[in-house]
Amino acid sequence: MTTDLRTEIIKAEGVTKRFGGLVAVDRVDYSLREYEVAGIIGSNGAGKTTFFNLLTGYYIPDDGSILFKGNDITRMAPQERVAIGMMRTFQLTSTFDNLSVIDNLVLAFFRAHRKSSLLRLVLSTSKSYRQEEKILAILETFDLQDLRNRQVKHLSLGEKRRLEIAMAVLTEPEVLLLDEPLAGLAESEIRGVLDVLRRHVGKQSILIVEHKISHVEDFLQRLTVMHEGKIIADGGYEETLRHPEVRRSYWQIDVELDVGEHAGS
Repeated sequence: MTTDLRTEIIKAEGVTKRFGGLVAVDRVDYSLREYEVAGIIGSNGAGKTTFFNLLTGYYIPDDGSILFKGNDITRMAPQERVAIGMMRTFQLTSTFDNLSVIDNLVLAFFRAHRKSSLLRLVLSTSKSYRQEEKILAILETFDLQDLRNRQVKHLSLGEKRRLEIAMAVLTEPEVLLLDEPLAGLAESEIRGVLDVLRRHVGKQSILIVEHKISHVEDFLQRLTVMHEGKIIADGGYEETLRHPEVRRSYWQIDVELDVGEHAGS
C-alpha cells in the first residue's frame, strides 16, 4: 500500500461528541490531506453530519482535538475557521434571494477580500465590483454568465447550488467543505454541479458529505464510511464499498450468507 505523503491539512484526533446518553461521534481519528477530494457517507444516525459540524466549528467536541495545518482549532468559532481558510456550504442554499446573482458574488468577494463591513459596501456602490476580474472569472467557471442579473429567488435549485458553491470558491479557501451539494437536484443539475466542482480538483482540498454516492464515484479520491459514530472503513472508493463491515452495516448485506452462496455456486 502506497503512503500518501501530502501534508495533512485537517486532522481529528480521538474526537467524541455526546448528546445526553447518546454518543454521536465516538473517538474518531480522521485526516484530510492537501488537495485531496474525499467523501464521508453513512446511514441516518451514523454520525457523519455531527462529525462534519465538529470539523466546521458548529459543535465543540467533548473529547479529542481538531487541528488545521498543525494548529489546534478545537474551540475555534465557525467564522474564525472561515478566516483561516475553511469554507462550508450547507445542504440548504445560503444565498440572498432578493439580490441578483452578480450582487451575491460581489458580497461574497467583498467580505472575503476587503475585510470590511457590509454597511460600507451598502453605503458605497457595488457597481465598481461587478467588473472585478475574479468575479467575472467565477461567473464563467460556474456557467452563471447568462444568469448574472437574475434575482436568486427566480433560480432553480441546481442554479442556486452552483451559485452557493461559486460564492464559497470566490473566498479562495484552502478547504471546501460541502454538505450534501447534490441534495434535491435533478440529474441534469447534478451533472452541472459536478462539472464545476471538477474544475477545482487540485486547487483546494474538498470534503463532501453526500448520500448519492453513485454520482460522486468518479469524483472522489477517497471514501470514508461511518456507522454508529465510528469510522468503519476508509480508502479508495471501490475497496471501501467492498469492505465486509460496510457491506454488513451500510448495505445491510449478510456477509456470511453472501460468501456461502458464492462458495456453493
